[in-house]
Amino acid sequence: MNKVIISPSILSADFANLEKEIKLIKDAGADWVHIDVMDGHFVPNITIGVPVVKSIKKITDLTLDTHLMIDNPEDFITQFVQAGSDILTFHYEACADRADDVIKKIKSAGIKAGISIKPKTDPREIIPFLNKVDLVLIMTVEPGFGGQEFMHECAMKIPVIKENAPENLIIQVDGGINNLTSKICTSLGAESLVAGSYIFKSNDYGRAVRSLL
Repeated sequence: MNKVIISPSILSADFANLEKEIKLIKDAGADWVHIDVMDGHFVPNITIGVPVVKSIKKITDLTLDTHLMIDNPEDFITQFVQAGSDILTFHYEACADRADDVIKKIKSAGIKAGISIKPKTDPREIIPFLNKVDLVLIMTVEPGFGGQEFMHECAMKIPVIKENAPENLIIQVDGGINNLTSKICTSLGAESLVAGSYIFKSNDYGRAVRSLL
């Protein structure tokens, strides 16, 4: 993959002006929209759900990159697919004993499947699933809140995944991504970067996006 895929996380966007914010990130050169769905159980925060995804789908043609930080993700796949998600990423830790079934359910709905791991999870645990998913999301902060500091040791999971992944697998990194940490991740083999605060808290979204590349 030649181009790094930039997926701004709307967790840090101005929700009162979400349509405008999404238009601005598209104009800035973003490729995807990263939508963080949190349930207050799997992570200690509650964010957005199906109605917001459905609304976003109506106002953009950017790829909707939906990240489920929720318990029992299999119970919500159909709703998020129908709402317009193009990629659905679930957490391995939420359903380790049935991850295969979750992947099959997402893929059978005709969209791309992603699997994510938290900072304390050994990347070798998900090697059996790498040939079954389209994307692996490596968290470089504890999921739940934006604006956290990048955990350098988590970036070292990227080469482990890279060494065991099929050629077409997208390795995505989320957490504390800025103009410096982005270079660390891409140098190790990351192909997609999720950035929230760094983009949405900047004065120039275009410059922020370009600096990640």
